Amino acid sequence: MDDPLTTNLLALAPRLALLDALVDESNLTRAAAIVGVPQPTASRWLTELAEHLGTPVVSRIGRGIRLTHAGQQLAESARRASAELRLGLRAALSEADPERGHVSLAFLHTMGGVRVPELLAGFRAAHPGVRFTLVQGASEDLLHRLSIGEADLVLTAPLPVHDPGFETSAIAKQPLVAVVPTGHPLAARARVGLTELIESEFVSLKPGFGLRRIIDDLFAQAGCTPRVSFEGEEADTLRGMVAARLGVAILPESEPLPNPGTIEIPLHPAAFREIGLAWSADRTLAPVVRMFRDYVERSSDRT
Repeated sequence: MDDPLTTNLLALAPRLALLDALVDESNLTRAAAIVGVPQPTASRWLTELAEHLGTPVVSRIGRGIRLTHAGQQLAESARRASAELRLGLRAALSEADPERGHVSLAFLHTMGGVRVPELLAGFRAAHPGVRFTLVQGASEDLLHRLSIGEADLVLTAPLPVHDPGFETSAIAKQPLVAVVPTGHPLAARARVGLTELIESEFVSLKPGFGLRRIIDDLFAQAGCTPRVSFEGEEADTLRGMVAARLGVAILPESEPLPNPGTIEIPLHPAAFREIGLAWSADRTLAPVVRMFRDYVERSSDRT
């Protein structure tokens, strides 16, 4: 075997999981435990890697270690490779028995209260053997996870319809409402315009969340800019801040009921966010993932 690259790849392959663990751990003993090997074995692997590459992959910091630049490069590749391997294994297993397959579903925090639990309950009633890994986060983070293979499907808004790396399926339009505290001067209104809200301080999601992007676009179209005093990461937190009279918010209509201490007012003109599923355009969906995607699409047709 004269090809040095092939030699290095063969030496690296059994050690990918260790490098992946070292991305999050600065302690070799803990990283070795995650991988399931003794600490001396993990230490020997790192030494052998350094010998194969001609450069160290870790450096010592007191009692801990950190990855060198070369180690970081390998670790990033290892993480991507591990994600691809997990996808391949799940696909192979679900081909053998889709009813005992696995789906990694990522979704926005605002969909975790009612929508996602209802979808999972309905699907599991017909397919009780299917397992799920659930991940919540901001839209950009979820799509990144999807792009690197850490998620099979993403339930998000807005949908990345202009990104060729994703395929999408719209499933619902969710009304956006003004959320104000009880007793607010606008609380008795049947509808409210965006320009009427800018006199109040706002609480909003942080930049990077899809809903924040939608709301910023709505205000830009209305020719006004809200005074955002507080930024958070979860809609429920924002609703609590509104109830505490720290500001008003634009949020999806509550499912099923508004929080105590808050009033939800439809916007005029009406505004919505389109929610739906996204998946990688570059990977073939495993049979169990296709089953769940099709179920979600059929469920949206019934609503």
